[in-house]
Amino acid sequence: MSSVVLLPYAPSSVAVARQRLSTDLHGLGVFDAAIDDAVLVVSELLSNALRHAHPLPSGMVKVAWLRSGDRIEVAVSDGGAATEPRAGRPTLSSLGGRGLGIVEYVAESWGVRHDGEMTTVWAVLPAPNGNGSVNGHVAALREAG
Repeated sequence: MSSVVLLPYAPSSVAVARQRLSTDLHGLGVFDAAIDDAVLVVSELLSNALRHAHPLPSGMVKVAWLRSGDRIEVAVSDGGAATEPRAGRPTLSSLGGRGLGIVEYVAESWGVRHDGEMTTVWAVLPAPNGNGSVNGHVAALREAG
């Protein structure tokens, strides 16, 4: 199962992407904690694109996901930025800079692809069905906090 969504280059697109991904994964019977993790990662990737990159030539950003077996790859494509996306190591008092660090922690793997003027940041996460044995990071953080 896969989806591709073109969204306006605007902060309101984060909520739209989160809702669409959550709805799709619920429809596939994916374990709730895994959905929480995937939604968190999409939020971080899309927020970073909106904060640091340019829109695609259409003025949009592209959000895509592909579920294969018990894994999901989520990806956000934009018009690129002056710097390469990388996980930062912010100080405790920093107001930002944690997004890709969160992605790095939650995802099994993540990376960056370039295709001409388009940059895609992707992440792969576990997405087991219903009674899957994978505990989501968001749920673990909620319980700890």
